[in-house]
Order: sequence, then structure tokens, then C-alpha cells
Amino acid sequence: MVYKIEVWIDGGCRGNGRMDAIGAAAAIFIGRYGKRETVQSFMQADSWRPVTNQRAELLAVILALEQAWKKYESLDNDPWLDVEIHTDSKYVIGCMTKWIEKWSRNGWTNSMGCPVANQDLVEKAYALQVRLKEEGNVDYIWVPRGENTEADGLCNELMDEHSEDDQDITYSGPLIDGQLCFVCR
Repeated sequence: MVYKIEVWIDGGCRGNGRMDAIGAAAAIFIGRYGKRETVQSFMQADSWRPVTNQRAELLAVILALEQAWKKYESLDNDPWLDVEIHTDSKYVIGCMTKWIEKWSRNGWTNSMGCPVANQDLVEKAYALQVRLKEEGNVDYIWVPRGENTEADGLCNELMDEHSEDDQDITYSGPLIDGQLCFVCR
């Protein structure tokens, strides 16, 4: 039996690369009969690493892969997974399908011998992807930005909420482990 998981993801950032930047990531799971489940996460810089668009996009991948794994674990049988992640980020497609295997083999260094950018998030995404691929397929599908408006809208709504209400949020801890995370059904 094949268990299909369709996910649409996006990540966004305001103030890209600045220490006061904020970001958000969203993953929308589309189930049978069009039922939707969303997972969102808000991002702020930690003490040494600012939020960027690329970090937000990678966090969206992690949200999708983590939730896909949770869905798999909740199943009674052991179906073959068919995970499709739709994204408008060519950076995500490149990371997760073209470069990640080589980076892993090279000790997380790029072709110039430098550490991979966003290594913490890339490694986490890779570990999740490897685990899921042991149970089936994980495919990334590029979509034009105009076709990804629902995930984009969730990111913007979350950043709007935090821009207006939480100007003085203090943040500590690693970006992934300290996230504000929301699961909506």
C-alpha cells in the first residue's frame, strides 16, 4: 500500500540577514478530499545568527519532514511513503536534491571547501529526509510563486502577528529547538 503525503511549503523573512529580522515558515498538508492541516513556525535571530529567507525556507522543509514522519508513525500498517513537497524555492530544491549528498560526504563543506551555509538546518533536514526515504520516496517539486500563495499567506500572517504584538520578544537557544510552533487542524 502507498501512503501519499502532499505538502506545500514556504518560508519568508522581513529584514533579511539583520539581527532584528523576523521570519516564518509554513507547511500545508493536503489530505484526502482536500482536508488541510498546517504547521507554522515563527523565527527570530539567536545571539549569533540572523534570520534569512534561506533559513526560513529550510525551516519550512524541516516542518514538512517532521510532520510527515509523525504522520507515518501514527499509521497502523507500514505503507510505502510517497512524500511530495511543493516549494517555490529553487534554493530548497538545490539543497535537498542536488547538493546535500555531496555536502554530507564532504563533511558539510561546499565545493570551495567552506562550511555549508545554514549547516544546522541543512543537517537536520537531511537526517529527516534520510529517515523518510527508508520508508519510501521524498520528492521536491518546484512551483511558481504565484501558485504557492496559501503557504506564503500563512508566513505573512504569522510575521504580521509578531510584528504588531511582540516587538520585544527575547529569544534564546538554538533556532530549531526554541521555535514557537503551531499545529492547526
